[in-house]
Amino acid sequence: MNDYDGINSAQPDRTNIQGHDVTESAPLLANRNPTQGSPGASFGSSVFNLMNAIMGSGILGLAYAMASTGIIGFCILLIIVASLASYSIHLLLKMCDQTAITSYEDLGLCAFQKPGKSELPTAIVGFLSGDQSGDPWYLDGRTILIITAVCIVLPLALLPKIDFKKYVFLFFQFSNSSDCVPKLFAISSKSAYAIPTMAFSFLCHTSVLPIYCELRRPSKSRMQKVANTGIAFSFLMYLVSAIFGYLTFFDEVDSELLQGYGQYLPHDVVIMTVRISILLAVLLTVPLIHFPARKAFIMLCFPDRPFSWLIHIVVTIGLVTTIVLLAIYVPDIRNVFGIVGATTSTCLLFVYPGLFYLKISSESFRSLQKLSALALLVFGVCVGVLSLSLIISNWVESR
Repeated sequence: MNDYDGINSAQPDRTNIQGHDVTESAPLLANRNPTQGSPGASFGSSVFNLMNAIMGSGILGLAYAMASTGIIGFCILLIIVASLASYSIHLLLKMCDQTAITSYEDLGLCAFQKPGKSELPTAIVGFLSGDQSGDPWYLDGRTILIITAVCIVLPLALLPKIDFKKYVFLFFQFSNSSDCVPKLFAISSKSAYAIPTMAFSFLCHTSVLPIYCELRRPSKSRMQKVANTGIAFSFLMYLVSAIFGYLTFFDEVDSELLQGYGQYLPHDVVIMTVRISILLAVLLTVPLIHFPARKAFIMLCFPDRPFSWLIHIVVTIGLVTTIVLLAIYVPDIRNVFGIVGATTSTCLLFVYPGLFYLKISSESFRSLQKLSALALLVFGVCVGVLSLSLIISNWVESR
């Protein structure tokens, strides 16, 4: 079975979606027939899958975001972003029930009658550095990055169907200094990176509907509980890691948290374990994000062509190559969190769900749901434009 096989069971006789061949616009995962094969994913495994889609390299930048906004300011912003992420999932699930469409890209197709934009997966950008010239190849970050991309990311990304489960646990070490005083509120030019980093960290929306398809006894309320539980646990892990990272380094916290730990404790077993855990989490998350990215790209560039292994492999290799080049040549992961968070993540998290709901839902425009969707859309546009403007302004001033 490939990316484009399978038709939602709610519409078994449907042969096309908005004029496009079903093989191009079908859900990423076909709905399971409860009388055949696996009964579906349990509530717990669905929560873990959603948390795996949520949690990635974004956790490394949250301590820096706390340093730029203060502890209370960070908590307030994180609660707002997490709540809006949950609400936007609520809108996606409502549209899924209304239209029987079970992929993010097809909702865009339904709303605008043309293929949606492609999402560039950047989960591993900036994680490894290649500044150890003269060392053996196995200590060269660029070489290891290329090898892991070819041997791990590429084979997983080439799979035509999402049917693997991944569980990775993260551990953090905490230390403090009595000579430093934590800030409760703070605002500076660095604060422009806070909300984009949080949006980047909570982005899971392209994976929500495929997880919904695999859920045992699927219903909107049950999947909403999965989403709320996954976001709540991710929120707690993000908050704990950000507080510990900030109280370790205070204003000297690095934009990539583990680099700070690595400078002071380069051979510490706990730090090395965390690095390996983060590496595994990110490497196994990239293929998960790659599925909707590849599907959206093919829908955008080859909307009327049937499934082709040649196109499938070429697009996969092209996207993975782009990830590797960005990981090698982008010097600071803060720039990735800022730009991707202010553009792609903000759109996928806030703008598109609200816009899709306004276009697809048949409710009155004055209904509470549509007004809330409009508010979500306006919030996303304002945050994206303001954050991106401030980030670019910071770049110009620093040069």
